[in-house]
Amino acid sequence: MTTRFLEANGIATVIVGSALDIVEHCGVPRYLHVDFPLGNPLGHPYQQNEQLDVVRQALDLVHDSNSPVTSFSDLRWMGGDQWRSNYMKVDSSNAAQLRLLGEENRRTRLARKQHSEPRR
Repeated sequence: MTTRFLEANGIATVIVGSALDIVEHCGVPRYLHVDFPLGNPLGHPYQQNEQLDVVRQALDLVHDSNSPVTSFSDLRWMGGDQWRSNYMKVDSSNAAQLRLLGEENRRTRLARKQHSEPRR
């Protein structure tokens, strides 16, 4: 694991994430858990102050801890815990729309791939 290599070579690391069970299973040296939807470890898009708060917490964890530790951020997702009931939910009310969005996404990625220059 990259963190173990960096730590063994004198570079302190901290993982910021939302998947507590997975990250703790990996045994990283320092972990800042933020209770946000996956894919949003630093907070809401474009919310610079919130994102800076998470980064500051992570840097404090690096500064204050020399041994393996899991720390929990006190920041909460806008709207409380409501995001949990709808996160990645697919049902009859949105399945058709999500299918169309997925098809559009695949077409866009294929078009970009076909029009991009070959990598050298």
